[in-house]
Amino acid sequence: MTEKYRHLYVIIEHEDGKFLPVSFEMIGEARRLLDDFNLKYSSNEKVVAVILGHNIKDISKKLIEYGSDVVIFADNPELKDIRNTIYTKVICQIAQDTKSLGEIEPEYAGEVKKPRYMFFAADSIGRHLSSTVLVELESGLASDINQLVIEDIEMSHQQKTGGTKETYKKTLKMYRPDFSGFLWTTILCLDNKNPAFQRDYHPQSCSIIPGVFESLKPDSSREGKIIEFIPTIDEEDLKVKVLSRQIIKSVVDFDTPRTIVSFGRGIKENPEQNIRLVENLAKELNAEIGVTLPISKKPYSVSQALDSKYMIPDRVIGTSGHKTSAMLYVAAGVSGAMQHVWGMKDSGFVVAINPDEDAPIKNECDIFIKGRMEDVIPLLIEEIKKQIQIVEA
Repeated sequence: MTEKYRHLYVIIEHEDGKFLPVSFEMIGEARRLLDDFNLKYSSNEKVVAVILGHNIKDISKKLIEYGSDVVIFADNPELKDIRNTIYTKVICQIAQDTKSLGEIEPEYAGEVKKPRYMFFAADSIGRHLSSTVLVELESGLASDINQLVIEDIEMSHQQKTGGTKETYKKTLKMYRPDFSGFLWTTILCLDNKNPAFQRDYHPQSCSIIPGVFESLKPDSSREGKIIEFIPTIDEEDLKVKVLSRQIIKSVVDFDTPRTIVSFGRGIKENPEQNIRLVENLAKELNAEIGVTLPISKKPYSVSQALDSKYMIPDRVIGTSGHKTSAMLYVAAGVSGAMQHVWGMKDSGFVVAINPDEDAPIKNECDIFIKGRMEDVIPLLIEEIKKQIQIVEA
């Protein structure tokens, strides 16, 4: 019996025809997942890249080179700039277009109703778009994912299965670190098999954190199918117009600095004073300042000047923020949650300051200084100043 859901759709992001790196990263992970999937299940499901825009037909071939089997593109002047309402409508049209699904696999034309899986980028555009698309498609969504596995699972659940054990085949297991950063949360999007509440939830979908997965090397010899989709856009959809557009880059630059000083919840004993200490250390090292994810949630009360400057998402190092390869990385009062470690593990030399010698950060650094940041940082600043005087003498 043919299943109603097939293929993995990847929603592509680009800026005027220039693809964002996360698009290739998502295609790469989709390719790896479906290669294993097709081998395991003796199937032939496809990685389908979905791209919206204007004058984009010529760039679609590049998505084949990076691992897609199929590209579905919607080319329309009204799709040049991203407007969430129109993009949501067109992506939902594509996801439910049986004609396109039939072109992907002619042997199943008319039988497949929706994609099995769908990927979005976990950035400002993708997070918004994924939520509105999945509302329209009446399915579930996992956000900010950094690990994916497809496998069969057995489970019993009062709501989903009526309390009996059921097998869910080809389930996308979506992982993300919890708020602490030390534990993994597994998110599932499962159909209701309980006869009293029977309902399908497809596509199984998630937004993927940029930088987590590696893109594949492009192969110009790869062949694939390119399908044009003609969207239906009504006058009602055009009430919001884009008069001008400017890309706002992050206020924090983590690419240029050779040194980064980050702080975490270790500032808790005296947040205001400790942030000032970190600020002074960064000044002496000519470093940028980063924070852990919990700090961006503003767990401590500090002056408005420090709050608005440092306790912000733009400074987060980790899976929910930036990845750095600084030559020197100083982690002050950082416990070492995997969510943060992912963002700093490529640094050349890591110094950690923590009073707990069993803190996980100890296993991720080159030098571990056991002590309170309040005691250690002033000594470091003093020594740095001495060394600078010697060098300049």
